[in-house]
Amino acid sequence: MTTTIAPGSTGAYVKLAKLDIVDYYLGVLVVWSLLAPALRFDGGVLTTMAVFLVGEVFVIVAMVALDDLTGYRDGSDIANYAPDAPARKLNRKPLVAGTLTEPQVLRFALVTAVVGAAVWAGALWLAPHRPVWTVALVAVTYFFALQYSWGVKLSYRGFQEFFLAALGWALVLAPYGLVTGAVDGVVIVQALIFGLGPLLFGVYSNTNDVAGDRRVGRPTVAALTSPRGNKLFVHGVSACELLLILALPWVGGPWWFPLALLPTVVLRLRQLRVGFGRGDILRARRIGIDVHRVTVVTLVLVNLVVR
Repeated sequence: MTTTIAPGSTGAYVKLAKLDIVDYYLGVLVVWSLLAPALRFDGGVLTTMAVFLVGEVFVIVAMVALDDLTGYRDGSDIANYAPDAPARKLNRKPLVAGTLTEPQVLRFALVTAVVGAAVWAGALWLAPHRPVWTVALVAVTYFFALQYSWGVKLSYRGFQEFFLAALGWALVLAPYGLVTGAVDGVVIVQALIFGLGPLLFGVYSNTNDVAGDRRVGRPTVAALTSPRGNKLFVHGVSACELLLILALPWVGGPWWFPLALLPTVVLRLRQLRVGFGRGDILRARRIGIDVHRVTVVTLVLVNLVVR
């Protein structure tokens, strides 16, 4: 497998940053739609949310760069993106493709981490509200994002699946808290639904990467269990998403909310059928990304109608 990206080029760093995977960043749209109409175009609110989003991008870029560095060093990325795995795009892993070196990736990760911290500090300073729980959530999110595959290596200690969901939860609850000072049941449930989106395409990546993860001792659910056990886990998480959708009317959402999210439910069933019925795991992963984006659009539209 060859690469068309020049070593050390801007394109190589863009691939390292995974900027095309915008799914966590979409949380800011959900937050904006959850705001009271009077706040949606308030200058201070919009500035705080914009600065928070910029910091979020830098923090996540640092996280994925460190993840690539660890995956390259332990050999899992080399195994999962080897020439005999043509469905994976080698250019997405610049270290494996040879377009970036380890020192370049480490410097990039450290710089983006520092910038992310500074920008998030700026968001806290600008925020109309700074309840203690929100400040603590931002700090904890920052710390553990960098520890995902580096330092304490959460994803190598059995916390990967929880982290993928928890990061999404935090990236809705934290900015909402900064601009309103409080959360309600609707906000919490929508944050939980949002966070399950990245998890429900991440688990399909883990299913595809099970051999490489087992080889390096990365304890994902797919690597720790049998194919049947992993299938039951993915079905269980999918069922949790459905239960949250059904629960939203009980915490203050409109009675017709589950009907509005019907496309999410149908697409999720299709994802399960493609992934575990037909065995096309990478296609199911792609469907999962689409499901998450459809869900975000639906949440935004519903919130604009009822909030």
